[in-house]
Amino acid sequence: MYKILGSLFLSCSFTFASLVGSNYNQRDLLVLKELDIDTAYITDYKLQKTYSRFLTKSQSKYIEKLNDASLFVPKIKAILREEGMPSSFLYLAMAESYLNLSARSAVSAAGIWQFMPRTGRDFGLQKDLYVDERLDLVKSTYAASKYLKRLHGMFGKWYIAALAYNCGEGRVIEAITRATIDMYVEDNGKNSKRSEIRKYRKIIKDYQKKRVRFSALYKIYKEVIKWDYKPDVNELLKVQNGLRRQYLPRESRDYIRKIISLGFMNNREFIASADNSHLLNIGSTGSIATIYVKGGMHLKNVAQVVGLEYKELANLNRHIKRHIIPPEATTYPIYIPYSRLARFNANKGSLKKSSYAVHIVKKGDSLGVIGRKYKVSYKLIKKYNKLKSNFLSINQKLIIPVAPEDLPPQSAFYLVKRGDTLDSISKKYKINLKKLMKDNNKKTSLIRIGDKIVINY
Repeated sequence: MYKILGSLFLSCSFTFASLVGSNYNQRDLLVLKELDIDTAYITDYKLQKTYSRFLTKSQSKYIEKLNDASLFVPKIKAILREEGMPSSFLYLAMAESYLNLSARSAVSAAGIWQFMPRTGRDFGLQKDLYVDERLDLVKSTYAASKYLKRLHGMFGKWYIAALAYNCGEGRVIEAITRATIDMYVEDNGKNSKRSEIRKYRKIIKDYQKKRVRFSALYKIYKEVIKWDYKPDVNELLKVQNGLRRQYLPRESRDYIRKIISLGFMNNREFIASADNSHLLNIGSTGSIATIYVKGGMHLKNVAQVVGLEYKELANLNRHIKRHIIPPEATTYPIYIPYSRLARFNANKGSLKKSSYAVHIVKKGDSLGVIGRKYKVSYKLIKKYNKLKSNFLSINQKLIIPVAPEDLPPQSAFYLVKRGDTLDSISKKYKINLKKLMKDNNKKTSLIRIGDKIVINY
């Protein structure tokens, strides 16, 4: 039995040693130092296992995502430097969204930093009918930096700030409180501060069962952090046998290892290969520029002025809903490739405000019906026309914020003459009879001389 156990131990030790011995260098240690993690953590078996999995299975995805984001990654790196953030937090964004500007989660988080709506609002990210600034690559990076710096101020370590970014500061406070108490008991025995610790643990359990407020837990936290115990990454991430609720959720334990592993991968030889060597220079020069355009402008107008494919401009500005600059803004920032800045400055005088559709309300129209016709939110139509209610009047004119290129087929009117039938009109204009009847709210083919028939091309 002992021989079997000994052989298993040697086998595991050999695998562990080989992982540690061959797969890290001084730049990897720098990733740990930036996150305020002791460099000895590089020998952690679970970290090495996570890293090995990424290195084995995710190289092609890693390269693909960095290539996709190569235009704006330099801007993110520049903001992190400006804000005094660890450069390794680029990999926090990768862990959150793989640098997908329009990433959305099942719980309504959005953008490369995966802000929830409420947290986004708390850190100044606007979300309304026109924009969702959680998808704004610049504003969301400043907001994430502000949030992470606040968390760093609370906990004093960047890796703990990252953990709190993932699972919330409340859960991290609980983890530090529990780990500190357990470390104290392990060193001093169960009888030291027995009644005090028993009281603390009861309050923690009541908090977990939502019987007491967070303030009760926080009061204990403020007491125990005065003790001479500082749980490190090993303590906070360890798994306690037999406990359903660990110090930190499994997702968060995996999360910090994922950030570190993604940072390690950037130091590997496959990044420096001929096909991928350009990735090493990401961040060395400016890549996107911020310009300010008038409210109500359509991104298609800007794309024409700067000589850029509309799709490329839209991809850089995913935060602009329906590609229309907020009409109420005097000016609003958007992003273009830096290489197009000189052209914009030379031609911005020719940038014209979009002309929008005018809809004349007819019988049967409602804001919802009109919105569906133009593929625009009825709330947007209501707000743009400053309507105080949903009530509409026949022949009322509504401005529909849609660029001319996006307008639905134009309408014309035909005045019924003697001898006309719906069938003859449909053939004359090459329109399906059923469509003609539907467009004119006709349940029968009966028409009269002088009727106006709507012709939707």
